[in-house]
Amino acid sequence: MNATLLNRLEAWFEPIKGSLTAFSGGVDSALVLYLSKRFLGHNGIGVIADSPSLKRADLDSAKQFCQQFGISLRVIHTDELDKTEYKSNPFNRCYYCKDTLYSMMRDLHRSEYADFTLLNGANMDDLGDFRPGHQAAKEQNILSPLADCGLGKTDIRALAKQFELPVWDKPASPCLSSRIPYGQEVSKEKLSQIEAAEIVLNNLGFSEVRVRHFGDLAKIESPESEIERLQSLFSLIESSLIGIGYKQVEIDTEGLVSGKLNRAINSNG
Repeated sequence: MNATLLNRLEAWFEPIKGSLTAFSGGVDSALVLYLSKRFLGHNGIGVIADSPSLKRADLDSAKQFCQQFGISLRVIHTDELDKTEYKSNPFNRCYYCKDTLYSMMRDLHRSEYADFTLLNGANMDDLGDFRPGHQAAKEQNILSPLADCGLGKTDIRALAKQFELPVWDKPASPCLSSRIPYGQEVSKEKLSQIEAAEIVLNNLGFSEVRVRHFGDLAKIESPESEIERLQSLFSLIESSLIGIGYKQVEIDTEGLVSGKLNRAINSNG
């Protein structure tokens, strides 16, 4: 199966002279960026947004990935937090984030890479989710080779493993703003607090974890299989998170559910 998919991807890249890939450090965009380097050589370039909503660890690992595979990476500083539309945290917050990133990529494209194609890591499974960023991609003519070639998340991880990409089994790492309930303002202070809280948990061995930010309350989500260990370490975790500014800490016993805060959209729709 992987050989068929790879042939399909190679054919997709064949007419392209060069590409700029919106790179987040996650497995989807990492695979697109790796393939662009594989098929286009030095004309396969990554673009990552150095934003307060991106974990520093994810930025560092993205840089290391590009260094490992000899990929050129352009780091751009996005200003979405200066925009009221984003900062007010509406249901379509992701649209304004992606619109900012893609607009800056377009500027780079016009000034330095006029013959290149702009890409992202969207895949077939993403198309069924609530993802306002897809609208921004459509408006800015950002192409999605993985979705176009019919790849879903299972295919992507299998190919990434085949190519020995270090991120092949990396847990999903949505932006830090996704931890803040819609309608509550996004700020650098909140994002820094969330990141610090998740670093505490990462350092205790919880690699796939979210700290949802409800004002003074930090609500921790982890896979169900890790809830018991979370509970056993709760006193240490609670004191650590109170030390970084939270007044109350809870464990969400439902476990980690990707996009849990999107439930508010359905209840308001």
